[in-house]
Amino acid sequence: MSGATVSEFLAYWRNEGEVYARRGDYEWMASLVPGKRVLEIGCGLGFGTEALVARDLAVLAIDSVPECLAATSARLGEAASKISLMQADVAALDAVQMATIVEFAPDVVVCWLMGAPAETTGAAASDSGQAVVAYREGVHRQVAELAARLSSVRALHLVDRTAIAWQAKDIGRDTLVRYHLGKTLRDLPFVAERRNALYRKLEGSLVDLEQIRRSHPSLRSVVPTLASLLAERKN
Repeated sequence: MSGATVSEFLAYWRNEGEVYARRGDYEWMASLVPGKRVLEIGCGLGFGTEALVARDLAVLAIDSVPECLAATSARLGEAASKISLMQADVAALDAVQMATIVEFAPDVVVCWLMGAPAETTGAAASDSGQAVVAYREGVHRQVAELAARLSSVRALHLVDRTAIAWQAKDIGRDTLVRYHLGKTLRDLPFVAERRNALYRKLEGSLVDLEQIRRSHPSLRSVVPTLASLLAERKN
């Protein structure tokens, strides 16, 4: 679990995010983003925002947790003047917030490593991660629906952690596409193709792989990975 309270969540992601940043994971995610104007949903502590800014992209970053926005601004330092930050819940955008997003005119929406404190997701150590999965699915769907409403958006980029048998990663790419087409993108004007479904090993990750293997004996050979999917608006 990534923390029961906001303060525990921030401490967890500060440590986890620094590992990802040192390993180049955020740089890898940012390298897969097409376009020039990015709406980032759930900026967290700003590790992803920092990678997007390093690519010279215009960024509007939103998060529902004010502490996350403050941490993002602090992380970027002087570069924070190059981006826009907005406190908002993607599931409950008001008219002013929506107008701000429309005026920004993003051409791509990104949602990376979605998470929240257990007090938000309802996660418990005994639920084998099911509450987090349900929360993630719900947020991904809301993000996709928002992207579909924005006529300027041409692509949607989703990245999350998972665990797969690395030798079967090519089959896993097809599974990732089917999953998002059936849930996240169902009946929306986006297409997802195998060529845009990618995995990246999380070498030395802080993910508790042993816990995964204990709770799911069939996953004894899995490795922790980032799963990336770029969906494109249909012509």
